[in-house]
Amino acid sequence: LAWIGWNAVRAKPKGEGQALMVVERPFRRGLIFGVTNPKGYPVALATFTALVAGSASALQFHTLPLLLAVSFLGFIVADMILVTIIGAGTVRRFYRSHERLIVRCSGVLFMGFAVQALWHATPGLLGWRKA
Repeated sequence: LAWIGWNAVRAKPKGEGQALMVVERPFRRGLIFGVTNPKGYPVALATFTALVAGSASALQFHTLPLLLAVSFLGFIVADMILVTIIGAGTVRRFYRSHERLIVRCSGVLFMGFAVQALWHATPGLLGWRKA
């Protein structure tokens, strides 16, 4: 996280009128980031469990295919909404005009996450935790 943040904070455009950060192979990078994100799985599982907890009595093995199909459909619709919003001209123009501030703030946020992770992990790693 610190490395990603540091790269974002010190990012410079490669040329006049170019984007501040250019991601080579964005699909591959996003896939690797998603698969290796340790928080992603428990958060997704907790959210999904919270959504279906009220209908737990209706969940049976024979309803699993329908549940998976509806979940997949929701995933596709949500991605279509995100792609539509992100691809909107207003959003693109806003990002382009504030790109440097957005990238730098994101970098600082990532570095803050790294510091916070180290802050909470260090006592356990050094054996300072109380039993």
